[in-house]
Amino acid sequence: MLKIKIISVGKTKEEWLETAIAEYVKRLQAIALIECVWAKNDGHLLELVKKESLVVCCDAKGDLMTSEQFSGFLHKKLIEGGSRLAIVIGGAEGLPEELREGSGCALMSLSRMTLTHQMVRLLLVEQIYRAFEIAKGSKYHK
Repeated sequence: MLKIKIISVGKTKEEWLETAIAEYVKRLQAIALIECVWAKNDGHLLELVKKESLVVCCDAKGDLMTSEQFSGFLHKKLIEGGSRLAIVIGGAEGLPEELREGSGCALMSLSRMTLTHQMVRLLLVEQIYRAFEIAKGSKYHK
């Protein structure tokens, strides 16, 4: 089974966001295990990331992709990572500089707009679901 770990600083405080994230995690359960890990702070985030073999970081300065491009990117990274991938979302101040510069972490952007890290969690998990739907040719993605 594919395993995607989403690592982010802080917890999701809004119940409606938790519900929405849980819905997409449920939809994905037959395809991929989505594990959400919440770091206490940037230092803890860096510790968690060091344990991962393949990491992609969400950052406003990262590569912008269409949903179709993200689908291809995600599947390529899952192959590279042996069916395992960690995706990192920074906290309110963004990613720690150590991740953004020289860590070998691929940078991708969900938007050039500033988004809360809580909203990024939902957008990311929905795009992961969409990526798998695109790959199988479903009508979910129009």
